[in-house]
Amino acid sequence: MARWCYRHRLVVLFLWVGALFGLGAAGSAAGTDYANVFSLPDTDSKTAYDLMTKAFPQSAGDTDTVVWKVDEGSVRDESVRSRIEPALKEIAAMKGVGEVTDPYASGGAGQISRDGRIAYAQVTFAEQANAVPKELIEDVVDTAQAAERDGLQVELGGQAIARTQEPPQGTAELVGIVAAAIVLFLAFGSLFAMLLPLVVAIAALGTGLMATSLLSHVTDVPEVAPLLGSLIGLGVGIDYALFIVTRHRRGILRGMKPEDAAVTALNTSGRAVLFAGGTVCIALAGMLVMNMRFLDGVVIATSLTVVLSVLAATTLLPALLGFLGMRVLSRKQRRRLAANGPESAEASGLAARWSSYVQKRPRSIAAAAFVVMAVLALPVLSIRLGATDQGNHQESQTTRQAYDLLAEGFGPGFNGPLQVVVEKGDAQALATTIKSTEGVAQVAAAPPTNGISVIQVVPTTSPQSEKTDQLIDRLRDDVIPASGAEAHVGGVTAVFKDFAAVTGDRLPYFVATIIGLGFLLLLVAFRSLVVPLTAALMNLIAAAASFGVLVAIFQWGWGTELIGIGKEGPITAFLPVIMLSLLFGLSMDYQVFLVSRMHEEWVHTRDNARAVRVGLAETSRVINCAALIMICVFSAFVLSGDMEGAMAGIGLAAAVALDAFILRTALVPAAMHLLGKSNWWLPEGLEKRLPHLAVEPKEDDEPAPAGAEGDGPASAVHGFVRNADGEAVEGAAVTLLSRGGRQLDRVVSLADGSYIVSVPAPGTYLLAATAAAYGSRAGHVVVGDGPLVYDVELAEGEVDAVN
Repeated sequence: MARWCYRHRLVVLFLWVGALFGLGAAGSAAGTDYANVFSLPDTDSKTAYDLMTKAFPQSAGDTDTVVWKVDEGSVRDESVRSRIEPALKEIAAMKGVGEVTDPYASGGAGQISRDGRIAYAQVTFAEQANAVPKELIEDVVDTAQAAERDGLQVELGGQAIARTQEPPQGTAELVGIVAAAIVLFLAFGSLFAMLLPLVVAIAALGTGLMATSLLSHVTDVPEVAPLLGSLIGLGVGIDYALFIVTRHRRGILRGMKPEDAAVTALNTSGRAVLFAGGTVCIALAGMLVMNMRFLDGVVIATSLTVVLSVLAATTLLPALLGFLGMRVLSRKQRRRLAANGPESAEASGLAARWSSYVQKRPRSIAAAAFVVMAVLALPVLSIRLGATDQGNHQESQTTRQAYDLLAEGFGPGFNGPLQVVVEKGDAQALATTIKSTEGVAQVAAAPPTNGISVIQVVPTTSPQSEKTDQLIDRLRDDVIPASGAEAHVGGVTAVFKDFAAVTGDRLPYFVATIIGLGFLLLLVAFRSLVVPLTAALMNLIAAAASFGVLVAIFQWGWGTELIGIGKEGPITAFLPVIMLSLLFGLSMDYQVFLVSRMHEEWVHTRDNARAVRVGLAETSRVINCAALIMICVFSAFVLSGDMEGAMAGIGLAAAVALDAFILRTALVPAAMHLLGKSNWWLPEGLEKRLPHLAVEPKEDDEPAPAGAEGDGPASAVHGFVRNADGEAVEGAAVTLLSRGGRQLDRVVSLADGSYIVSVPAPGTYLLAATAAAYGSRAGHVVVGDGPLVYDVELAEGEVDAVN
């Protein structure tokens, strides 16, 4: 398929462009229909919600609040009324506004605080928040705040009002792409190579988001799903393309033609990308174990973007590589290749030195890495799940100030009232009992409708307070059963409390599921019990440490205002499930890319120390580069204007940083050095029963000529290195490489120009020779059952890149 896409690049490009514009046009025409369905079956809050729907089938549109406060006097003063009342009347007359409840009208006294300094009006729109035109919301905000004067503060709160504070759509994605572009340019040194992963990721993300918006019309997709889809799709899309482009460039630098290098890159790193993408989708599908409707839409959006990212990396990318040819290398690399010939396959530089350092001091490095992760994981012991609201917005935002004014004038519980829905029994008697209950500030019972009575209960504490949770438990466990009434506690605060409780109860089963699936995948892929056990332990350590960082920032408030994400509060209830899924998938990606190279070396040499050293040296740079891109992309979602998006972004950025820079670069290789050959142990009986799944096939998997099947005994290639005059060339470097560019042997010619390199088995190989003051030569050699005699002639200034 890779070769077909490479050769038919125009067809592939037109198909992708057509899909992108076609889905874009369809998505724009159809619009979106996102729905936040947080309620859970078999919970008290869900029962209350169902009864409310039965009693009030014609629910109104979104209700937002206008709050005003005077520094002196009372909101009843004529000087205040003369400014506020005209503004409220003007808002009520706007097209799209259904009703405005005026505290100055009859029956509105309850909308004025006891001290008379704070009042509020409720603006009910004709549509729900997402459907209200943004221009209308902006007109409401401008009209209300135009009534301000010295000593009179006017603020607005509510879901529709919050839309006016959102940054321009795509800001987070754009910042993430720019940051990723900088990292890619520094890594590749080539503008064209930098653009490849970005184009692939944008194509996958664009089609994924448009398809998600269309799917929102046929199934429940929450508002946060596209944001999370963007977050994971952009990250893995760039990373997957990065792995393949890196392998492709390495093949060209080692003497392969661009087309052969592209095919080899897709047959090796491309297969690893397919495996990695599959593990991410499996991890995301693990969320279905939670049996929460809200998460189903998240699974759809995120899995769709991952699938399209893999598809783009394996089809669109080879087509783009075909357009670029040798230009995928920088000019400097092309000149060096022409002057010096193919590069050595041996890893060098900082990665090789660090790998050797880890081999020499595995105990101290493992201990240091473990201590760092353990310290970062400590805050997770105090994690509290709940929900964020407008009280967590930044202090400068009008929604946060409206929230604070309502709490000041009417009590902290006013922003999150409970709704006790009475199905049977004396609602008035129950209301009287609730009023005397500890933790209750106000109680108001509405007249029965369709046999259902609703009692609104305002707690003395804020919606995010633990004491509010305790009040809900007290009403459910003691007050309502003692009254003899059949009633249920609902409302947004109760819904999120139930959501957090169900999440906490089911989370262990979810973790066990994704860890178990990961264990089985790695067991089959690497034919080892110890490697998947190590990976499972590392995943748990990474999760604990990343959640520790999340708790410290968002729950303890360490730097929340500094980085512009508002006030501290509980961790959003659904976030652990989503983060664990994404973290598991990304950790598996890095584990696969790291250990697959180690496993390949182990199969060839049976030397564990060499396998770990070479695997780390050759993959750590690309893994760290990929992680740095992920960190840039995820961190940029702090700018999304969404608290859940900011939590997910910072949490995943911390998880990726810890996973790549501490676990995969230090703790995993150090542990594998300490475990030795035990890393690759598998009981013989299990070996026979396991199916064979190759993450990366053998690089020399192309058909060999007759008589060179590649499975015979080891042999050799020997001969002489001479110049154009027939004189011996001493000190020439002669390298034997596989067809995919992996170095198999490297020697230096003797004084008489002779050399001999060992060959693992019959087959087709690449032999490269280079020497100072001479050009380089590289050519394919076919080795049969016996040694092959092959002389190399070097000439000054001549280059014969793979003939």
